[in-house]
Amino acid sequence: MKVFKFGGASLKDAASIKNVSTVLWHYQKQKLAIVVSAMGKTTNALENLCDAYYFQKGNANQILNEIKSFHFDIISQLFVDKQHPIYNEIINSFVELDWIIEETPIHSYDHDYDQIVSLGEIVSSKILSFYLDEVGVKNNWMDVRDVLQTDNTYREGKVDWKTTQENAVKKLLPVLIHENIIITQGFIGGTSENYTTTLGREGSDFTAAILAYCINAEEVIIWKDVPGVLNADPKWFNDTVLIPQLSYQDAIELAYYGATVIHPKTIKPLQNKNISLCVKSFVSPLENGTLINNEQTGLPTPCFIFKVNQVLISIAPKDFSFIAEESLSGIFGLLASLNVKINLMQQSAISFSVCIDYDEEKILRVIELLQKEFRVLYNKDVELATVRYYDKATIDRVSIKKEVLLEQRSRYTIQMVMRNKK
Repeated sequence: MKVFKFGGASLKDAASIKNVSTVLWHYQKQKLAIVVSAMGKTTNALENLCDAYYFQKGNANQILNEIKSFHFDIISQLFVDKQHPIYNEIINSFVELDWIIEETPIHSYDHDYDQIVSLGEIVSSKILSFYLDEVGVKNNWMDVRDVLQTDNTYREGKVDWKTTQENAVKKLLPVLIHENIIITQGFIGGTSENYTTTLGREGSDFTAAILAYCINAEEVIIWKDVPGVLNADPKWFNDTVLIPQLSYQDAIELAYYGATVIHPKTIKPLQNKNISLCVKSFVSPLENGTLINNEQTGLPTPCFIFKVNQVLISIAPKDFSFIAEESLSGIFGLLASLNVKINLMQQSAISFSVCIDYDEEKILRVIELLQKEFRVLYNKDVELATVRYYDKATIDRVSIKKEVLLEQRSRYTIQMVMRNKK
């Protein structure tokens, strides 16, 4: 058994869905659990819908109509017969959103976010499932929320591994005995009270790893629009290099530092059961891609990771005293309570600095609360550059025309918080 994951880029339009069906045609004799993301930029659009509904930022009905039109345009290109059952199926799916936005919000933002944004995966998986049937690739659609159970931490659901494994054995494995292919959703899960949760942005990779762990799959393949894991994002560098093999350790380091090709939580469940992970191109599916497994080999070339739209916050006691364990405990607790993740941190005698993703609402709240006890300075519009297996040439390459505000290095990794020179 294998687990495949197809992301939004592989399902962005009708031509892309046809391409996925071509890829799967070659594998239809195998036992596959296929995890899919929302189509294209649907998650972003649903986030806008959630904001319009919850904060009255824009016209929720107009945004929803645009989301519907996007999906029905794709459906019309895939299914010529307007009486095809897919039309009513997707209409009924969107009714859930119609009902939500008609009501006044009574739950938390995070709760409503998960109920709204999760529909992207439900709709995309249904469209793919119906289209595969249409072209002769038999499959069984499954709601992952019946399998993957989490707690009630909305937008960052914590997996109940025991219940999820029991569900997978009871509900997923028996279907794979009779059907070769299951189509299900990434990114989402369900609570014991039957509410929907999400696993965090880009969480579909993690879903694939969870299911692979629970059914003891032999391999996970993540299908991307790149030939595998590259040593840098092609958006930043033209001369990128394919890395043919990665150890679990290097893969999790790169993911932790922000390499977007793999979700940071993906590696652990696979490493725990020694399940290999392959990153392949849906554009060139016959190419080998990148294999990630337990084999310990160093990276053949330096790897570059960039995080833009960062903010560097420096925190110091008002009375010029030392930053002690008690102070750090309070700072970490505050950041955790606001679900703020630290991308880099550094401590001196009287100050503590963190580099985090810029989210205006969260940043303003963080600064407001910190200023009650500390002096707080911050720099917006900075970027965090990480180089794994660095040398002087690579440092010079990423810092050209940049002012380095903070630098941190270990034996294999250097991180620099930078901004453009004025």
